Amino acid sequence: MGPGPGNPYPEVTEALGRPLMGHLDPAFLALMDETNERLRAVWRTTNPLTFALSGTGSAGMEAAFVNVVRPRDVVVVGVNGAFGERMCEVARRCGAEIVRVEAPWGQPLDPEQLLAAHPSPAVIAVVHAETSTGVRNDVGCLGHGKGDALLVVDCVTSLGGMPVEIDGWGVDLAYSGTQKCLGVPPGLAPFTASERARERFVDRPQSWYLDLSMIADYVSAGGSRAYHHTAPISMVYALHAGLGVLLGEGLEASWARHAECGEVLQDGLARLGLEPFAAEGHRLAQLTSVVVPPDVLPTGLDEAACRRLLLDRYGIEIGGGLGPVAGKVWRVGLMGHTARLRNVTLLLAALEELFSP
Repeated sequence: MGPGPGNPYPEVTEALGRPLMGHLDPAFLALMDETNERLRAVWRTTNPLTFALSGTGSAGMEAAFVNVVRPRDVVVVGVNGAFGERMCEVARRCGAEIVRVEAPWGQPLDPEQLLAAHPSPAVIAVVHAETSTGVRNDVGCLGHGKGDALLVVDCVTSLGGMPVEIDGWGVDLAYSGTQKCLGVPPGLAPFTASERARERFVDRPQSWYLDLSMIADYVSAGGSRAYHHTAPISMVYALHAGLGVLLGEGLEASWARHAECGEVLQDGLARLGLEPFAAEGHRLAQLTSVVVPPDVLPTGLDEAACRRLLLDRYGIEIGGGLGPVAGKVWRVGLMGHTARLRNVTLLLAALEELFSP
């Protein structure tokens, strides 16, 4: 809802307008190195291979799988929403043997089931913050019990908005997106890979563009800086600025701001008759999901028409449900710059006006 990626932090907007440099210009390479260092601070990692992949979060997902999954590898995937399903599809295209560990949409995955699903998987993969349902899945215990498996984690909706501890949790590969809690327009996928993961990289992954061994020569400080592809200069400017804002605020302060906004929003939506969809104790603050009973909606409007009225009349955009909960659930994002109490107040007031007889 609210400003969203089209209205990011002012520092980001200013950065997008900076004059372009060449992607091999020493000044740009220095800025990219500093951006990567800022990403390490946000990821809470010392991984040398930490950078912004050219592409959205889905490119990060694909890069994670194609670089470590070989045909017939066993990949355990936690599935309790649309992005766990997408992980399965990407792993399937790599030729993996997929072991699904499922939970109903709106419910968290059981970490013990993930760890017990197969005696020796090559990869265990899970979505930290499932964007389709507003559910947080536990990650820390997976790293401690993964054994020889590589742990792959989708942090698209969590990075910057809630605690993420790559090194502390034993995560081997993780990816995110710029347009969520980092407050930057979409177009880059923050990515990190442990040295343990790098030792298992596929020699010739299915994707040339997402070959991390080749990309590493370009993005790593002190490396050969061998040309791989033309970096999206303006987006790196924007990410550098957005990370600067986040680190200037402080990670813990950002997490607390998102948590406060989510709590106030969820309490207000409950008072309006909208029931939480995500399981208690596992609800995301930055992505609130609620069941929308038809009897609370304005007469003559279904949930989609009501969301359109919110956009047209108040300039507030909220998401509908995906997959099996389409038409039944609303997903309200409060991420990055948008996670402000004034936006919560505006949305609740708008809904109260719409719902009034």
